[in-house]
Amino acid sequence: MSLTDFSAWGYGLTALVYAGFALYLYAAWRGAAVGGYLLLAVVLSFAWALGGFWYARKPLPVTYQWFSALDILRSGGWFAFLFVLLHPLLGAKWKRFLAVAVTVLGVQAVGVVSFILFLLLDEYSIKLILGGALAGAIFGLVLIEQLYLGIPLEVRRAFKPLCVGLGAAYMFDLYMFADAFLFGKPSASIMAVRGAAHALIIPLIAISGARNPSWSLRMSMSRSAVFHSTALGLSGVYLLAVSGIGFYVDKTGGEWGQALQTMLLFVALVSLAALMSSSAQRAKLRVFINKHLFPYRYDYRAEWLRFTRSLASTAGQSNLGQSVIIALANLVESPGGALWLRNGTGDDANYTVYAQVNLSEQMDVVESSGSSLISFMRGREWIVNLEEYRSNPANYPGLVLPDWLPVSFPDAWLLIPLIGGEGLIGFVLLTTPRMRFEIDWEVLDLLKTAQHQAASDLERMLATEDLLEARKFESFTRMSAFVVHDLKNLVAQLSLMLRNAERHKNNPAFQEDMLETVKHVESKMRGLMRQLQEKSPVDSSRAANLAKMLESIKRAKQGLFPAVKLAIPPGAETLTVYAHPERLERVIGHIVQNAIEATLEDGKVCVTLAAQEPNQVSIVVEDTGCGMSEEFIRDRFSRPFETTKSSGMGIGVYETRQYIREIGGEVSYESEENVGTRVTIRLPLYVRLNVEQREISSGK
Repeated sequence: MSLTDFSAWGYGLTALVYAGFALYLYAAWRGAAVGGYLLLAVVLSFAWALGGFWYARKPLPVTYQWFSALDILRSGGWFAFLFVLLHPLLGAKWKRFLAVAVTVLGVQAVGVVSFILFLLLDEYSIKLILGGALAGAIFGLVLIEQLYLGIPLEVRRAFKPLCVGLGAAYMFDLYMFADAFLFGKPSASIMAVRGAAHALIIPLIAISGARNPSWSLRMSMSRSAVFHSTALGLSGVYLLAVSGIGFYVDKTGGEWGQALQTMLLFVALVSLAALMSSSAQRAKLRVFINKHLFPYRYDYRAEWLRFTRSLASTAGQSNLGQSVIIALANLVESPGGALWLRNGTGDDANYTVYAQVNLSEQMDVVESSGSSLISFMRGREWIVNLEEYRSNPANYPGLVLPDWLPVSFPDAWLLIPLIGGEGLIGFVLLTTPRMRFEIDWEVLDLLKTAQHQAASDLERMLATEDLLEARKFESFTRMSAFVVHDLKNLVAQLSLMLRNAERHKNNPAFQEDMLETVKHVESKMRGLMRQLQEKSPVDSSRAANLAKMLESIKRAKQGLFPAVKLAIPPGAETLTVYAHPERLERVIGHIVQNAIEATLEDGKVCVTLAAQEPNQVSIVVEDTGCGMSEEFIRDRFSRPFETTKSSGMGIGVYETRQYIREIGGEVSYESEENVGTRVTIRLPLYVRLNVEQREISSGK
C-alpha cells in the first residue's frame, strides 16, 4: 500500500465515522443550542474529511484549494461549539476571544483566497495558510484550557473526555503545522494520518455527551508514594512497548512505515492520557495496591488528612455541602452523590436536597421526617448498602425504601446518615463506585467516623446561618425602632402645629410656616420609608456644615411655639464636622423637639453654635421648660425605653448619645426641675487629613 492509498483510506474512513456520528447526533438532538453547534462542527468535519479523501486521490491545486477552505470551515465549527460552552464562563472576555478566532481564521482565508486567485501556491500563500493553521491550533488549546479550568466541579467529570479528545486533536495539529511552518510545507506522512487522528476523538466526545446529554454547566512507604510510583512505572513500560513497536513498524513498513509509526504514537499518547485521566482506572490501581501490598485497607492518617482537607475546601463553586459529598465519596471511590439536610423542626420538619456532585440532573426530592427511611436512620444510625438491601432486605429490619429512590437514583449505592448533637441532621446518598468495591467492617468504621465529623461541620454551618439571620433581624428591628421614634417626633410636630392652628390660622406668616413644616415632614417620612424598604441606614459620612444644618432644623420647627432662636456668631458659618448629615440633623433635631415639647408657649428655646479649642465645635440647646431631676438624669435618662413623657418611647436620647460617641463627640445634660435644661454637644471639627487617617485605620 502506497502512502497516497494510506492517506485516502484514512480520510475515507474518517468521513464515514463523522457521517455516522452526525446521523446519531441528528437523531438524538432535541433543539438545544449546544447540540446544534456540535452537529454543525461534526458535519463540517465530515465535509473536510471528504475533501481530504478527494485531495489524497487527486493531489491537484484545485483539490488542495477545496481541502484548505473546508479546513477553515471545520476549525470555525469547532471554535463555535467551544464558544457556546465557554460563553457563561468567559463573561466580558467572550468578545476578545471571538476577535482572536476571527483573526486566526481570517489569516488562513486570505492565504487560501490568494492561492485561488493566482492559482499558485507561492511562499506567501503557504506562510499565511500554515501560520493561520498553527495559530488556530494554539488558540484551540487555549480554549480547551479555559473550558476545563472554568467548568464547575460537579460536572467536570462529564466534560473531561471532551477536553482530552479535542486537546489531543489540537496537539496533533500543533505538531503538524509547526513542522510544516518550519520546513515550508506539510509532511506527507504526518498529513496522511491527520484524518484518522481526528476521527479518534469521536468516542471521547460521545462519552461526554452520554455523561451530560444537555451539555449544561457542573518513613515507611506511603500509599500515595506507592500509587504514584506504580502509575509512573506502568506508564514507562507502556511507552517503551509502544516505542519498540513503532521502531519495528518504521523498519518494516516500507513507504508508509513512517506514517504508520506517527499514527501509532498518536494513538498511544491519546490512550495513555485517557487512562491517566480516568477516575475508574486510578481507583482500580489504588484498590489493587491497598489489597496486595498493605495489611490494612486504609492508611488512616492519610485518609483522615484528605477527608479534613476536602471538608475545608470550597474551591471553585463548591460549598460545604458539596465538600461533604466529595469527602465521603473519595473514601469509597464513588463519583458523587447528593446531600439532604433537615429543614424545620418537630413534626413539620423534612429533608431537602442541599447539594449534589456529578449528577446529570438537578434533584428536587423531599423526604418527610416521619418516613420509614428517616425513622430507620434516626433509630439505628446504620449505613445502608442498597446492593445488600436488594439481595437480602432482612438484614435491614423495618426499612422500607421510598418510591423516589429507584426512579431518581437508579445507580444509588450507599445511604450514610449524618448524626450530630441534635440527632439526624441529614443524610448522604452516594452513587455506584467506579469499580467493584467491597463494603466490610473497616469501610463501615471509617464511614461512621467520617460522617460524625461531617455532621459536626454541617451543624456549625447551620448554626452560623441561623445566627446571621437572627442578627439581620436584630439589626432591622433596631433600625425600625429608631425609624418609629422619628415618625413619632414628626407626628408630635404636626400635633403641635395643629394645636397652634386654632389661634393662628388667620395669620399669613403662620400659614406659610405651616406649609413649610408639612413639606419638611412629608420629605422626612419618605426618607424613613426608603430606609425601611432598603434595609439600610442613611447615606455615607461626609463633611457637614453645622450652620446650614441648624438653619434647616429651625425651618422644620416653624409653626411651633415657642419659636426656636438660633445664634450663629461671626466666623461660625463655615464650621463643619465629618458625619452622616441626615442622621446628625435627626439627633440634634430630636433634642430641639424635646426642648419645644417641654417648654410653654411663652418660654424660650435657644440653639447656639460656637467654636472651641482645640479643634472642637459645640452646639448648645437651652430651654426654660419643666426640666428633669438630677436622679433621673443619673440613673435612667440615657437608658433605652426610659422617658418622662407619657407619649415618649425612650429611644431618642439613647440614639443621640450612641451616634455622637460614634463620630468622636460627647453630649452632656444639665437640668433643674421647673427651671429648664441645657444640652451641650461637643464634636471634632472636620480636618481632611484626620478623616483620611481614620478611614485607613478602620480599613475603608
